[in-house]
Amino acid sequence: MEMTFRWFGKDDPIPLEYIRQIPGMKGIVSAIYDVPVGEAWPLEKILDLKNKVETAGLKLSVIESVPVHEDIKLGKPTRDKYIENYQKTIRNLGKAGIPVVCYNFMPVFDWTRSQLDYQLPDGSTALIFEDEVIQKMDPISGELSLPGWDTSYSKDEMKDLINEYKNNVNEEKLWENLEYFIKAIIPVAEEVNVKMAIHPDDPPWSIFGLPRIITNKENLERFISLYDSPYNGLTMCSGSLGADPNNDFPEMLRYFGKKGRVHFVHARNIKHIGSKSFQESSHLSSEGSLDMYEIIRALHDINYTGPIRPDHGRMIWGEQGRPGYGLYDRALGVAYLNGLWEAEEKNRKPIK
Repeated sequence: MEMTFRWFGKDDPIPLEYIRQIPGMKGIVSAIYDVPVGEAWPLEKILDLKNKVETAGLKLSVIESVPVHEDIKLGKPTRDKYIENYQKTIRNLGKAGIPVVCYNFMPVFDWTRSQLDYQLPDGSTALIFEDEVIQKMDPISGELSLPGWDTSYSKDEMKDLINEYKNNVNEEKLWENLEYFIKAIIPVAEEVNVKMAIHPDDPPWSIFGLPRIITNKENLERFISLYDSPYNGLTMCSGSLGADPNNDFPEMLRYFGKKGRVHFVHARNIKHIGSKSFQESSHLSSEGSLDMYEIIRALHDINYTGPIRPDHGRMIWGEQGRPGYGLYDRALGVAYLNGLWEAEEKNRKPIK
């Protein structure tokens, strides 16, 4: 596997030089953050980002992410121009030699949490999703602001957008719109040798009555069947899929890995604190509800050689920064994952 680290560009308080010093670090996961959603990414911006990463002695392994415009998800008549721009972006990423693109198809908002600085018993802080808190919120009021929401929308725009989904798009309609999108972009990805890797919904269930469809094994199988191509693949996120206790993440890794559809892995641990509530934890298996060793074993079983990154660390040792994306705890996560991988490799070698 290729160890990578999420980096948010020039606005990230963690410099590439620090990331380079993490043992075993090979690649960077990043994006272009100053191009409005729906516009094509200029090749020169992609090459500039790649040059910055390579100058620091690392590889630009994954673009995470190229956002999908809401008009595409809604299936509006304007979607074709945004899909055309998306195709241009994929072509430019191919010209720059970018191997993998992570993206998602979640309506309105990306990952969502009820609190970003929940204090754990050891004094560190982490992200948490408390279903009872979310259930009491009314997004239509226009007063709601949650982590993971696109802050580029005004309150009235957010209200109108949510109503548009509720009035026009149920789960089956969202599947139709996703299929339309996939059938337009995967042929381009094949043409320029860029593997597309959809990220599961986070958390993997409906929020505020809005549809979410990339949530479990059955739906992942339906997704890869939309367009039968090795370029139409998955970002397997343990924290997102693992938030649902019914999802057997290691088994899903083995299943889709053997099909050649696992293109990127997010490794994080979470602790279930209710049927639809969870808190994020350190990567250590005993600190959460997921067996990280079994996850690494599953990756070994499928001979996974692609990129993996530690996902959503705690804030520890007084660090101030982007919640979930501090340096220290994610670096500890890298060390832990590398240790598990080395142990598994040596356990499988015949005794001399």
